[in-house]
Amino acid sequence: MRRIIAEDPDWTLAIVPCLSNLCLQSIIKNFKENPIFKELTPIQRDFVQKGLSTALPLELTANLISDGVYWKRCCEERWNLCDISRYDHSWKRMFFERHLENIIELFIPGMTEQNTVLQVVPLCKNYIKRLDISQLLPPIREPKTEEEELVLDPPGKSEDDGLSVDHFDFNILLNKLTNLEELHLVYRVKQCGMNFEWQMFEMTDRDCESLAKALASCKNLKLLRLHKSHIDDKKCRLLVKHLLNHPSLRELDFSYNQIGDRGARALAKLLNQSELETLNMRVNNIRDHGAKAIAHALSKNSTLLSLNLRLNRVGDEGGQAIGKALLINNTLRHLHLGGNVLEGPTATALAKVIAQNNTLTCINLSCNNLGQDAGKALQEAMSLNTSITECDVRLTEMDEQSISFINQVAWTNKSSEKKLCGNSSKSM
Repeated sequence: MRRIIAEDPDWTLAIVPCLSNLCLQSIIKNFKENPIFKELTPIQRDFVQKGLSTALPLELTANLISDGVYWKRCCEERWNLCDISRYDHSWKRMFFERHLENIIELFIPGMTEQNTVLQVVPLCKNYIKRLDISQLLPPIREPKTEEEELVLDPPGKSEDDGLSVDHFDFNILLNKLTNLEELHLVYRVKQCGMNFEWQMFEMTDRDCESLAKALASCKNLKLLRLHKSHIDDKKCRLLVKHLLNHPSLRELDFSYNQIGDRGARALAKLLNQSELETLNMRVNNIRDHGAKAIAHALSKNSTLLSLNLRLNRVGDEGGQAIGKALLINNTLRHLHLGGNVLEGPTATALAKVIAQNNTLTCINLSCNNLGQDAGKALQEAMSLNTSITECDVRLTEMDEQSISFINQVAWTNKSSEKKLCGNSSKSM
């Protein structure tokens, strides 16, 4: 008896592949030398995408292979967490956005060639809608020799004089990303360990100048989030200068920075010369003068829907100015003044707003020393209100009875709103 042992132990006459599959397998094997894809039928393309190597050069696959199984495999092999819902359920968009983010986050000025970034742009620019940059590396400093350590610096000379700590220059990139709608930036270094320096966690003047010019050229940008980067008044004013009259910017987030009254006045000017809908300035150093400038802009503004001044230094002068502005403004829906230094006069001014304004739906006054008299004023105002569905007055020195009544009215308004929405959807 002769016994034949096949190279493929699973091979039998019953499962001999058809000729078309053999051809497709040949295409997969020789794809780098002879890329055939557009000529195939949809079913054949799916077969090829399942078998192609994810190590193929992007220059070959970027503009040839459509969104589908191939890009899903590329994402899942590279990253553990892949939430496709954040990318409009597009695997290809996820891959190219995260790929470009990784290149920028690992870019070392003075060492990494700019062409490393620029050569990717033609391949990915059609798929980039959002960039979320979680770190920006500074240049690498050469360690000092023992002799240099022993030499005393001359008087008046700083240790960092002559050393540039500028980060990646966005001016070379953003004007090329014509579909970019969201930009999230933070100037910091993750996992710096024992090499920690404060300069790793702030943008320089040249960083700010180049970014400001880049933002002006990014015409389709809708959301800009620049937080935890030690932005002061000077940098804020420069950024705002280039954002004035921006055609598409709708949301601006400068939270967790060091912006004070001068920066707030610049932002007030931006409110008057843009169509901004959301302004988030939580955890900054804005005081009464800055809040009054923003309030003056609110009295004329007709686009802003949400204003967040949580954890600043706003006092009663600024708080009362915002209250007076909201008697005129009929657009703002969300107002957050929690964690400031507001007292009774501001609560009284806002009580008038609550009694008259039917646009405001959410107001937060938590962690302010408002007092019991303010609680009674707010309670009386809420009894006349039908639009506010959330009114946070925790830790405000108000009596429990007033707080309970305010919460009950807000809950009733929210329930009525849900019923109204449900009835309108049924009628449709």
